[in-house]
Amino acid sequence: MSSRPGTTGATTTVAASAEHATGAAGASGTTPERPVIATARGLVKTYGRGEATVRALDGVDVDLERGRLTAIMGPSGSGKSTLMHCLAGLDSPTVGTVVVDGETVSAMSERRLTRLRRTRIGFVFQSFNLVPTLTAEENIVLPLAVARRPVDREWFDRVVDAVGLRPRLGHRPAELSGGQQQRVACARALVSRPAVVFADEPTGNLDSRAAAEVLGFLRSSVDDLGQSVAMVTHDPTAASYAHRVLFLADGRLVTELRDPTPQAVLDTLGALTPAASAGAHPADPAHEPAGVR
Repeated sequence: MSSRPGTTGATTTVAASAEHATGAAGASGTTPERPVIATARGLVKTYGRGEATVRALDGVDVDLERGRLTAIMGPSGSGKSTLMHCLAGLDSPTVGTVVVDGETVSAMSERRLTRLRRTRIGFVFQSFNLVPTLTAEENIVLPLAVARRPVDREWFDRVVDAVGLRPRLGHRPAELSGGQQQRVACARALVSRPAVVFADEPTGNLDSRAAAEVLGFLRSSVDDLGQSVAMVTHDPTAASYAHRVLFLADGRLVTELRDPTPQAVLDTLGALTPAASAGAHPADPAHEPAGVR
């Protein structure tokens, strides 16, 4: 399992990124360094009507790189989870286009979306969402059973060994720690060999030790298994496991860091938060609809 990266990597300051963004391609302000697995163009998402309208996403363009762990961060109300939900086909943009692994998600019927999510996209949420009556192994292979697809035992073994769950495969969720349950959820997301895994606050319910285990696995799934992962988080330490961190404020993608350190992430968030608080876009939790995070 990978140890925490990002302790010596180069970072991009907020000011430098903002300056770079004015003349470069892509919403993040930089041209992707690798082929992309998911793309959004002109993404707008609004909730409510009239004076109560909230613009959760405001013209976002973004490329997620294939074979990389990308973290998405921002102040409360910045739209980071809304962006992930639109990218993953869990929510529809009001305006704009989303393409995942060559498929135009934003133009799909619900039936095609369901098939895409079942076969090409993996999910890890803050809640473990395990079936309590099933063993760890049965929970891991559940997506394949639902899709009526055979289990690739060689791949299953690689995933299970990478996540360190082999001694616990016969245990039910109640017999597992929180960290072990989330590792089961991670293995479940990977077992179908998805094109991309979307993780929404995957360590939000874990203590620091369990969080480090899960984050280490997500990073090693990229470095060792070739997975592509996008992760929403509010935790600078969690973000430091990523190859790249994208920052949102007021529904816009404003800057990024590559190979970040926890301190660089914290400094960038600190610079963004006052601006978000002073902006016209409502970030007050009392005014934002559920799901705008």
